[in-house]
Amino acid sequence: MHWPRELCPSVSARAVAGRGTGPSTFGPGGEPFTLDWELALHGEPLTAAEMDELAASHRPVVRLRDEWVLVDPVAQRRAKGRTLGPVSPVAALGAALTGEVAHGPDRAPVVAIGWLEELRARLAAPPEPLEAPAGLAATLRDYQLRGLGWLHRMTTLGLGACLADDMGLGKTITLIALHLRRTELAAGPTLVVCPASLLGNWEREITRFAPGVPVQRFHGAGRALETGGADGGFVLTTYATMRRDASVLAGHRWGMVVADEAQHVKNPASGTAQALSTIPSAARVALSGTPVENDLLELWAILDWTTPGLLGSQAEFRARWAEPVTAGDDPAVAQRFARLIAPFLLRRRKSDPGIAPELPRKTETDRPVGLTREQAGLYEAVVTETMARIARAEGIARRGQVLALLTALKQICDHPALYSRETDPVLRGRSGKLELLDELVDTILAEDGAALVFTQYVGMGRLLERHLRERGVGTRFLHGGTPVPTREEMVAEFQDGEVPVFLLSLKAAGTGLNLTRADHVVHYDRWWNPAVEDQATDRAYRIGQTRPVQVHRIVAEGTLEDRIAGMLESKRALADAVLAGGESALTELTDAELADLVELRGSGA
Repeated sequence: MHWPRELCPSVSARAVAGRGTGPSTFGPGGEPFTLDWELALHGEPLTAAEMDELAASHRPVVRLRDEWVLVDPVAQRRAKGRTLGPVSPVAALGAALTGEVAHGPDRAPVVAIGWLEELRARLAAPPEPLEAPAGLAATLRDYQLRGLGWLHRMTTLGLGACLADDMGLGKTITLIALHLRRTELAAGPTLVVCPASLLGNWEREITRFAPGVPVQRFHGAGRALETGGADGGFVLTTYATMRRDASVLAGHRWGMVVADEAQHVKNPASGTAQALSTIPSAARVALSGTPVENDLLELWAILDWTTPGLLGSQAEFRARWAEPVTAGDDPAVAQRFARLIAPFLLRRRKSDPGIAPELPRKTETDRPVGLTREQAGLYEAVVTETMARIARAEGIARRGQVLALLTALKQICDHPALYSRETDPVLRGRSGKLELLDELVDTILAEDGAALVFTQYVGMGRLLERHLRERGVGTRFLHGGTPVPTREEMVAEFQDGEVPVFLLSLKAAGTGLNLTRADHVVHYDRWWNPAVEDQATDRAYRIGQTRPVQVHRIVAEGTLEDRIAGMLESKRALADAVLAGGESALTELTDAELADLVELRGSGA
């Protein structure tokens, strides 16, 4: 028998979350609880007796409230089960924020009531400023007080947080203020895990802004946890040390663990990320100016550490959020995702109204340069030879050949001696980029300025260091192999005006350093992600800078750098959302697409 569906209504079902009292904590150890199924006819909830009748029905329709009602098998199972669960408190909170919950292969709508609705509304509200603690020897700005209030709210609830403000907006001092606030609650000591280059900065900032608070380094030979540092002060360690001594650190009671430059744990399968997850604490806070460097899975890794369970497993996150949001086909999915993560991630930019109005102007300029005849000949020869090998290769071998090609061409654009690995090269007259750098340095020195010069290649940094010294230009070169004490000496020498040019490895020195003496930033070569370049620029363009900052991005004309520069501009707008896979994504180009990308256009010098 067939009849129009509108003549036979069906019951609707949704999960109701928040009945009874809330959990004692959202942190580890929070007791799981169940969500109740609520079935309704024409928007009016069914009674318990009607739910029983629906559950017991063996027919496709059932008589309810004087009308025939279509019996949906899913609704019937929900009427019979009555509850959905158990679910963790964090998962229930996530369901309240997104308005839906997973139920087998399906998703069901969720309504939050009672304590959960109050909590959802509280978390969704803009952060309120919190008065700075008495022990803080500094005056916090309004946005920093709001950040303090937000961090205090999240950590007292047992929820993790990621403070993702732009570099230079004072994440460190905000975290120090949070520690002092938590000390008033006898929360326990704070463990800070950071890159080695930032140990000295953390120690100086704590000593300056929280005088009298114990601070110790757990780093280097003969390291040991002192009682004083573990009794309510700060303990500072590096990611490498934490990875080696995770069991020692996990044996102490921490009131808070802080992961500074948290993008260092963006790979959840890495030993560093796994070791960090073994250290228990009452609160977890991630600090990062770039929570998403390449794709949304990096954000998952950070938030899965700060608030485990919020985003589900990596596979669940990829299927439910990462792939649909990246595809951009369903705005509603992106909106639900934004509602889910917004309470757990606070992001402010220097360009936001009222954040840092006193910051001077920043001017960014692409500086195109031609290749020399030598560079152009090398470039074309490498393209011809390598594209022939790529055409014959498949799978992993092909991807390796593509990455090798991209690296070789970028090195040729920098300087032929870098590509050829010459041991005692002649540097002048062989690179358009080097000639432009000389012009920029001469102008900067004539104006009594100072410059940061970033390169992604340590070998190029060494060539530039030698070249500038031969020209009589004072310089220092900081890279990943520079010992921590030496790094601190170099930073002090530059800030004190002893040298006018500071050469830096992009990945080793692109975060954490305060180099406000510089009023020029030169990107000698281009990284694949604009967010990483922006972080490097923020070594100079940050609070404390009083002069206009000029950013120079040197681009080799007619080369793949030229095409990549255009791609980076389009990616810049997506830096806080979805950034496709950077250099590795180019390995998936077809041979024709790759040839178009790397073709040398124009005749060079």
